[in-house]
Amino acid sequence: MVVLNKIYTRTGDSGETALGNGARVAKFAQRVEAYGTVDETNATVGLARLHASGALDAQLAMIQNDLFDLGADLCRPDMEKDAAAEYPPLRMSDAQVLRLENEIDAMNDKLTPLRSFILPGGSSLSAHLHLCRTVSRRAERLTVQLGKEESVNAAAVKYLNRLSDWFFVAARIANNDGHDDVLWVPGANR
Repeated sequence: MVVLNKIYTRTGDSGETALGNGARVAKFAQRVEAYGTVDETNATVGLARLHASGALDAQLAMIQNDLFDLGADLCRPDMEKDAAAEYPPLRMSDAQVLRLENEIDAMNDKLTPLRSFILPGGSSLSAHLHLCRTVSRRAERLTVQLGKEESVNAAAVKYLNRLSDWFFVAARIANNDGHDDVLWVPGANR
């Protein structure tokens, strides 16, 4: 259980922060950028939830919890030492990726195929879900980049890849099952 008695610690005043294994790194380190952007994604999901209800809101709540799991995964390097750790770190699982895939498929079954790219917008919920999509894509790019330099859980990368797809399809659902999507008209303003 996490207990937060004091919010500020002053330990980051020199521009460093602690990873999940206790190692100190610069606040701009690639790993911190990756899990920080996952946290930013979670904040955008919180905004989207202000406009969601029912099953979609419940799914977004699950995604928010997953994103905390993902942050915990990314903040803990040295995956090869997991088995020897006194407290094994929390890692993303393929089951979480599969859940997103199943939800994407179920939502996509309600939609007609796209014949044009769509612009972010339409309903308030759709616009917020597109923001979630773009921030999660940035989190994915940063995590993939981190994976080129250090070990990263493959399920974490897969989750982020599916997540942006989930947000895209959910944004279409939020636009009256795609009927109110805002279509891109190439060169319309030339």
